[in-house]
Amino acid sequence: MRPAVPDSPARLIAHLDMDAFYASVELLRYPDLRGLPVVIGGGRRHQPEPLPGGGFRYARLRDYAGRGVITTSTYEARALGVHSAMGTMKAAHLAPDAVLLPVDFDEYRKYSRLFKAAVREIAPVVEDRGIDEIYIDLSEVPGAQADSGRAVAQQLKDAVHAATGLTCSIAVTPNKLLSKIGSELDKPNGLTLLSLGDIPARIWPLAARKVNGVGPKAAQKLAGLGLHTIGDVAGADPAFLIEQFGRSYGAWLHAMAHGRDERPVVTSSEPKSISRETTFERDLHAVRDRAELGAIFTELCVLLAGDLERKGYAGKTIGIKLRFDDFRIVTRDLTLAAHTLDARTIRRAAGECLKRVDLSRRLRLLGVRAGNLARLADLVGPGLAGAAEPRVVREPQAGYLPLFDALPHDG
Repeated sequence: MRPAVPDSPARLIAHLDMDAFYASVELLRYPDLRGLPVVIGGGRRHQPEPLPGGGFRYARLRDYAGRGVITTSTYEARALGVHSAMGTMKAAHLAPDAVLLPVDFDEYRKYSRLFKAAVREIAPVVEDRGIDEIYIDLSEVPGAQADSGRAVAQQLKDAVHAATGLTCSIAVTPNKLLSKIGSELDKPNGLTLLSLGDIPARIWPLAARKVNGVGPKAAQKLAGLGLHTIGDVAGADPAFLIEQFGRSYGAWLHAMAHGRDERPVVTSSEPKSISRETTFERDLHAVRDRAELGAIFTELCVLLAGDLERKGYAGKTIGIKLRFDDFRIVTRDLTLAAHTLDARTIRRAAGECLKRVDLSRRLRLLGVRAGNLARLADLVGPGLAGAAEPRVVREPQAGYLPLFDALPHDG
């Protein structure tokens, strides 16, 4: 008689999302701003100014002028209608008295490392999804199965707060899809448990666009078909969804709406690409702003080369990204004969990509990307394009070809 095989534990997948992460880190530094509308997205000129008697003088949104966008905001600012990715000038119209702070990614990365280390001490199976969010597989964590993960989730929240002084929101569900949605339901400082039986009451009433994977265009098309909520999508005929959205995406929409997702928590992954981009304070023209664009373009290539070296990669496909003044985005890429991390080689390849774009409209954004990556440890030095030995040009140097050199000068 064969021995009984023990049942596998039920899947318990958590999504942990830090609450207003960048803003919350800044409030640790400037606690006098707690309870006030605060916006993160300024530049160096918006650094708080120390006052002789103590405290700081802060920049206000009403004084902002430029083309920047909001990175994040406190919940008090969100109550006034100010949200991430909103133009800063529009935010200033909505909340002129809100405090404007500069972005400090070094500080945010420090706190990101702290909260992730605290989580791994309790639950080591973690998928890193960005600076402020992670997935965690709690299925095998001792005690998690007894209460569907509630006690472990609270333990994680307490550990994150002890390590950082910050709060987070956690949802524990049978899969990543539901956990991602669930972590938003009870923010801030939320702890949400969802089973498949909770989907009709808690998930179906939500707008379809709340699901990661339903972008603005898909949401607009769904709305045009009368499918506004996740429940509407769940009630649609799968064949109709496939007819309207294609076999792959249509089938995914049906599965998503019913809360089905078998993706595992992946603890390690290789980056697909590394990029650098910048949004201009004002729209720039390829001819009339040739010198300024050329300097920015070269700097981006140098910074990208430095990123590649620091992270231990070389790229074989170099690409560019342009956003024009009508918000249209154009990308081009070029695959080299060998991998490179050399700034001059990157600059040359990106320049070739640029020649394949109609540059008659003004530009809002310029970016450079290295894809088709390989680890430096897996490559032979002489095989790298651009140098007999891997090297990075750290500062713009003479010898770069002029940007847009094929275009006629504005007469």
